[in-house]
Amino acid sequence: MSKSKGKQKPETRLAHAGREPSRFHGFVNTPIYRGSTVLFPTLAALESNTQDFTYGRLGTPTVKALEDTIAELEGGYSTLLTPSGLSAIVTSLLAFLSTGDEVLVADNVYRPTRRFCDNVLKGLGVKVTYYDPLIGAGIRNLIGKRTRVVFTESPGSQTFEVQDIPAIVDAAHRAGAKVILDNTWATPLYFKPFAHGVDVSIQAATKYIVGHADAMLGAVTATKETAPAIARAHEDLGLCPGPEDAYLGLRGLRSLAVRLERHQRSALALADWLATRPEVVRVIHPALPTDPGHELWQRDFTGASGLFSILLKPVKHEVVAAMVDGLSLFGMGYSWGGFESLILPFDPSTYRTATRWSHKGPALRLHVGLEHVDDLRADLEAGFARLTATA
Repeated sequence: MSKSKGKQKPETRLAHAGREPSRFHGFVNTPIYRGSTVLFPTLAALESNTQDFTYGRLGTPTVKALEDTIAELEGGYSTLLTPSGLSAIVTSLLAFLSTGDEVLVADNVYRPTRRFCDNVLKGLGVKVTYYDPLIGAGIRNLIGKRTRVVFTESPGSQTFEVQDIPAIVDAAHRAGAKVILDNTWATPLYFKPFAHGVDVSIQAATKYIVGHADAMLGAVTATKETAPAIARAHEDLGLCPGPEDAYLGLRGLRSLAVRLERHQRSALALADWLATRPEVVRVIHPALPTDPGHELWQRDFTGASGLFSILLKPVKHEVVAAMVDGLSLFGMGYSWGGFESLILPFDPSTYRTATRWSHKGPALRLHVGLEHVDDLRADLEAGFARLTATA
C-alpha cells in the first residue's frame, strides 16, 4: 500500500481500491472475466509459471480486484475468495488442523461452523472443544499441547457476545496457536482484525460485502505468516467463486460504507424502541449501553451493523407464528446483510454445550435493512398487536 493510500479514509479506499481503469480501456469497473484456460506465449513462460494468471480456478482479474480490496480494507497481507462464507471457514480450519490436533471453538459460532466441526473435523481425528465466548484471557487454561487453532466469532451472529479478542490472541500466541476470526458482522470497516492480532479473518461476503442478497461469496484474509498455509488449502480444496459473484462482490463493496451507516442507524433506532416494548424481555445489541458486551464493543469496534436479537416473554409457538407470519416488510429467511429486512426465530439451547441458554421465551433475530425505519417500526408494531391478540 502506498503512503498516500494509507492516509485515505475507508470510504475513499472503498471507492478506489482494486480499480485500474487504464487497464480496461477506461471502464470504471473491472470487467467480468469468464474462463478456465489461460494461454502462455512461450514454453519458458509456461514452465516458469510466473504469469499473473495461469488458470481460471486460480484467479482472474475480476477475482483479484476484489481480493486486493478486501485485504487492503481488513489490513491483511492477502485475501483469497471462496464460493461461500462456510467454504471460507472450512478453508481456514483445514489449513492448520490435522489428525491429533485440537481446535477451541467459541460456543456462539455460526451453526454451520459447528456442524463442520462436529461432522468433519471430529471425523478426521481433530479434537473439538467448545468454550464460553466470554472467557477472555481464561482461554489459556484450555489451551493444550495439541491446540493449533482458537476459532472466534465476535459478536456471535445470534446471541451477540463480544469476545475479548486481544486477550484471546495473547494467550493463544504464547502457546503457539493461531487465532481465526469470523468478522462478518462488523465487516472490514467496523473491526480491524489484524490490528488486534488475529491471524486469519473470514468474511461471509454473501452478506454485507455483496449487500444485495444476490450472490454467494466468501473471503479468507491472512497475515504474511499464515498466507502460504491458506493458499495451499485453498488450492488443494479446488475452491473458486463464480465470475459474476466476484463482480457482484466488487459492486457491493463500493457502497458498503453508506449502506452500513444506514443499517446501523436504523437498527439502533429500532433496538431502542424495542427495549421499551412490554413484550420484549431484552434486546441483545452490543452497541446499546445496557448490553453486557458494550464496553468491549466500544473499546474495539468503530461501528455496528444491522443485525441484533430480541428475547420475548414466554408465549406459545402459535402466538409467535401469528406475529411473524403477518409481517409485510420483515421477511423470514436465512442469511442477512442485504438491503431487505429479515426476522428469524432461533433456540440456542438445542446445540450449545459449553454454555447454557437459560431464556425460556422465544428469541428472534432481526436484520434491519434499508427501508425507512418508521415503516419497519409500524410493521413490528402490527406484529406485536397480533401477538397480544393471540396470546
